[in-house]
Amino acid sequence: MTAILELDHLTRAFGGLKAVDDVSTQVHQGELFGLIGPNGAGKTTLFNLISGFTPPSSGEVRFKGEVITGLSAHKIAHKGMSRTFQNLRVFPNMTVFDNISVGALGMIGVGPISSLFGGKARAKDISERSYEMLERVGLADHADDLAANLSYGKRKYLEIARALAMKPDLLILDEPAAGMNDSETTELAHFITGLNKEGLTIMLVEHDMGLVMGICERLVVLASGRKIADDVPAVVRQDPGVLEAYLGGDEG
Repeated sequence: MTAILELDHLTRAFGGLKAVDDVSTQVHQGELFGLIGPNGAGKTTLFNLISGFTPPSSGEVRFKGEVITGLSAHKIAHKGMSRTFQNLRVFPNMTVFDNISVGALGMIGVGPISSLFGGKARAKDISERSYEMLERVGLADHADDLAANLSYGKRKYLEIARALAMKPDLLILDEPAAGMNDSETTELAHFITGLNKEGLTIMLVEHDMGLVMGICERLVVLASGRKIADDVPAVVRQDPGVLEAYLGGDEG
């Protein structure tokens, strides 16, 4: 299988604390890959290292065979990697359509000012891509609503839609089910697996064990910044080190 993302001895230290400690793994093209671990394990820090929001102390990140270590977040995004955030980053005083247009602008590699001078064709591309994503996440009827007026669950989908508007080769989802009830989480699981079946590579960090165990093909488990397991869910579920670190030694 072809690796779309490769992490090679990735480390990030904050003072004397190693939030991510010598982590190596690969994410394969077309894979639905999960990252789990207890609170403080370093999951979000690892996502930030991958997507360029935090520079590593040492180690290397390769995306589609290219070294991207140290590149800025927007340059990495333009190479085909987009992400959501654990804490929602929608623009509450912009319309739903305009929120998604931000992602569509990123997809064609221009900023809002330069897009004004790109002619009707560019504006048409942005508009079509934005409405396509609105329909994809079921928000077409809310296009003209302020993002602030959406429910929490719909704002989650809005952030995913904005990431998808960039036409990523790799989509990174940081706790997309946080704050959702059981039925909303089930619906989200179907949505994520649907994206993956369409060929999109997805990297997911999530505390909902039922979700990650149910939809991910492979899991990496972090504890205190270090990788303690890297296998299919059925194997990870029985790993003694995982049970001790993540589940407190209780398989149930």
